[in-house]
Amino acid sequence: MKLFLDSADPKEIASLAATGLVDGVTTNPSLAAKTGKPLFDSLQAICDVVKGSVSAEVTAVEAEAMIAEGRKLAKIADNITVKVPLTWDGLKACQTLSHDGLKVNVTLCFSPTQALLAAKSGATFISPFIGRLDDAGHDGMALIKEIRFIYDTYGFATEILAASIRHATHVRDAALAGANVATMPAAVFRQLLYHPLTDKGLAAFLEDWKKTGQTIL
Repeated sequence: MKLFLDSADPKEIASLAATGLVDGVTTNPSLAAKTGKPLFDSLQAICDVVKGSVSAEVTAVEAEAMIAEGRKLAKIADNITVKVPLTWDGLKACQTLSHDGLKVNVTLCFSPTQALLAAKSGATFISPFIGRLDDAGHDGMALIKEIRFIYDTYGFATEILAASIRHATHVRDAALAGANVATMPAAVFRQLLYHPLTDKGLAAFLEDWKKTGQTIL
């Protein structure tokens, strides 16, 4: 499964991309606003350090305006993926942009039928928001499994991009449910490595080695 960062902060992304484990990035208007930086400058800086997909979201709500915005965003770099909302206008824009040869991420998915329509519209990625579903008392991971079944049954190539991830357990469960991608805040990305028993075991190994008085170099 590919691991994306859900961030619009070039400095934060560059720091974690240095691990070699960041496959892509997703941004949205809310994340972009938090940086206080010009959107196009931030996106260019992100694309300079991450060679995988970088989702840049349109802000228009009508199809023709979405298409125009999407085409402009796509000129920033070859790895820009245009992000559109799961509305009728968003799906119209998805069809046109996909026909243009651009990658499209259809976002704000909350049901299997929405995911079906996005795939039929040529979406490169579908972004089900599992955390928001959980917050509303629904089972976000069940949605991932249902989309996986539909896509596999009918041969859709659209990748399932698990979004609205709250913690490392969401990442694990999304992987087990068959998501192609999980996008997460930097804090959750760092959680993926941590386990107290790893730290405890390493400390014990180092203490025992110290007692031998030996060195490797």
